[in-house]
Amino acid sequence: MPAEPGRRSRIWQRAGSRARRLGLRTRIILAFVFTTLLLSALLSVTVFALTRQNLLNGRETDALATVGFNASVVNRRLNPDIESEALQNLISTLATPEGSRPVLRVGGDWFQQSFEFESGDIDERLRRTVEGGRPAQMRYRVRGKPFLVVGIPIPDRNASYYEATPLDEIEDTLGSLGFILASAGGGVTLASAGVGFWASRRLLRPLVSIGEAAQSIAHGDLSTRLDAGAARELVALTDSFNDMVGALQTRIAQDERFASEVSHELRSPLMTLSASVEVMNTRRAELPERARTALDLLTEDVNRFEHLVEDLLEISRFDVGTAELDLDVFNLLEFVENAVSATSPAAIPISCDPATALVRVQADKRRLMQVIDNLLNNAQKYARGATGIVLRHWGKNIEIIVEDAGPGVAADEREHIFDRFSRGREAGERGVSTGVGLGLALVAEHVRLHQGRVWCEDRFDGLSGARFVVHLPIAVI
Repeated sequence: MPAEPGRRSRIWQRAGSRARRLGLRTRIILAFVFTTLLLSALLSVTVFALTRQNLLNGRETDALATVGFNASVVNRRLNPDIESEALQNLISTLATPEGSRPVLRVGGDWFQQSFEFESGDIDERLRRTVEGGRPAQMRYRVRGKPFLVVGIPIPDRNASYYEATPLDEIEDTLGSLGFILASAGGGVTLASAGVGFWASRRLLRPLVSIGEAAQSIAHGDLSTRLDAGAARELVALTDSFNDMVGALQTRIAQDERFASEVSHELRSPLMTLSASVEVMNTRRAELPERARTALDLLTEDVNRFEHLVEDLLEISRFDVGTAELDLDVFNLLEFVENAVSATSPAAIPISCDPATALVRVQADKRRLMQVIDNLLNNAQKYARGATGIVLRHWGKNIEIIVEDAGPGVAADEREHIFDRFSRGREAGERGVSTGVGLGLALVAEHVRLHQGRVWCEDRFDGLSGARFVVHLPIAVI
């Protein structure tokens, strides 16, 4: 027995868990439906029970009055010398309601008006009670039809009088009433579902607005604000939300301005440092071996620092909204071949079908060049170089696919690697890296400016490695 409450508790917990998995709007609608269904069921049962009781009580009252009157008539007309034919005529002349069936017992003889209800149809319990000298009544069915049977003893004449009143009319009325109540309850329940849907939309509209605003902010639109409207209860919530977004917008703007200003401030001394290193490289042959090694390291770090500053400046242009496209029309295959030869020291095979080889595109050459350069550099840093480039074209869409044979990118990192300063958890295991995580972020920004998108996926041939796919709607038809 002690285990029973625990089992009941687990059942309730499972039911609560299933309910929580339903949406808030669904739960509101179900609450309206179940509440209306319960109330309509209680009201229907109450109306049905009261109507049934009133109809049966009225029929019983009328039946008792009629049976009592007819029993007194029979008692007055009975005498020891009356013949069977006179008794049968007596039964036939009694004033009974339409459909009622009188039955008379005198001594051991039975007299009845109709074979629809005979002496054998009288319930044994009712007969014993009446023959015992007490009036009685009983409701039961005879050959499928409901009857109210009332019996009155006439002890002075060794007789008893019974009258069976049919109740099928009441039964039909109650059946119709039940159908009407059930139909009305179903209609009200459906109407409550509609009211629940309307109420849930109205009640959840502020939450939907907050969700849409939060999603818009997550996509970078920090100008989004909420309007409380006529709901005074939501003023505090909307004010807090708007203040939070405003503070976030201010903080991001300050960070962007700081990064832009720092990048600009670094550019001047960096140019001086780069010029100095270039002068030192012109006299490289005059330097001792250790000095040349140090100069090589310094040149590499200055170049890396120069690229970092340029990337930060480029990113800041996207942040402040000054990035614009300088569009040209050119052949895609020729452009990619030139970009690969200019940015990659190793030959990389480029494959495309004959139709794609003739495709002309309208794009910003500098930005598209940086997209290819950054993807090839990323493959060089983390996968020992790209193994191939695939060009595809259909309609206004083109795809530039860069494949490598490295360890690949984990599924849970494929979106985050396009975030700023993201290099992935296993960057150190994929090769020697000198990047800071801005290359792929710039690829995503340049592609987005062309109304395209970029993603990472596994190679289709099942080999180890990754495919970086750039999808752009820039083909000239």
